[in-house]
Amino acid sequence: MKSMIKLTALAAILQAGILSVAHAQELPPLVPQPNAEMVTFEHLEALNECDWDRLMAQYPEEVLFILPNGVTIEGRTAIGELFTGFCLPREEGGLAGATFITETVRTVGGTVNVSWRLEADWLQEPYRGGDAYVTKDGLMYVQVTTFDPADMNFVD
Repeated sequence: MKSMIKLTALAAILQAGILSVAHAQELPPLVPQPNAEMVTFEHLEALNECDWDRLMAQYPEEVLFILPNGVTIEGRTAIGELFTGFCLPREEGGLAGATFITETVRTVGGTVNVSWRLEADWLQEPYRGGDAYVTKDGLMYVQVTTFDPADMNFVD
């Protein structure tokens, strides 16, 4: 039952992104970063600012996200739709205004592993998780994440 609730919450955020794609901008040009850590820090900073252009400037067409429960999202357009939904205001189903705070970083080759906590006024308590960012040539090719909004405790 809890898995179904988690999938429903994740589907709601994904759907918010898909439904709001009409508001999405044209995909920006790619902007490679100097190294794997810079790719990761640019991602987290752009995510905290909900800067869609900066987020999307990191992802080549063959990007892959691996989410909890084996859910995958592939391709630049689909990732753009995901972030469009993520960056909606909370009252519209998004998570704009949340702040990812890096707690631990370990880099192995072109993969940066990060544990983080998410804080927001609309969360009862910080939400913790982790990501592995696989980079190549200054871009992000794969992200494996524990991020699952169904595990968050929202303020009523």
